[in-house]
Amino acid sequence: MHECFLCGANGATDPLDKHHIFGGAYRKKSEKYGLVVYLCHSSCHIFGRDAVHNNAEAMRRVRQYGQRKAMRENGWTVEDFIREFGKNYLE
Repeated sequence: MHECFLCGANGATDPLDKHHIFGGAYRKKSEKYGLVVYLCHSSCHIFGRDAVHNNAEAMRRVRQYGQRKAMRENGWTVEDFIREFGKNYLE
C-alpha cells in the first residue's frame, strides 16, 4: 500500500499518482533507480497550491529526497549523482 510522499494520504479520496522524481530526459533513469514517489493526484501532484508541479519548494523537497536515496542506495558521491542526473539538488 502506497501513501502520498507529501501529505501521507492513502489515496482513498484523491487517487495516488506515481511521480518520477527526475522527469524529462531522466524519466527512464528515475524508473531504473526506483526514484519515484506517490502523490495525491489533485492536491499534491498537479493542481494544488503546494503540488509539486505548482510549487518550487515542494519539487525541491522531492528532488532532494531522490538524490539522497540514489546516493545512499548506489554508494554514489555528489559527483556520481551529477554524472547520472546532470545536477546537484542538495545545494
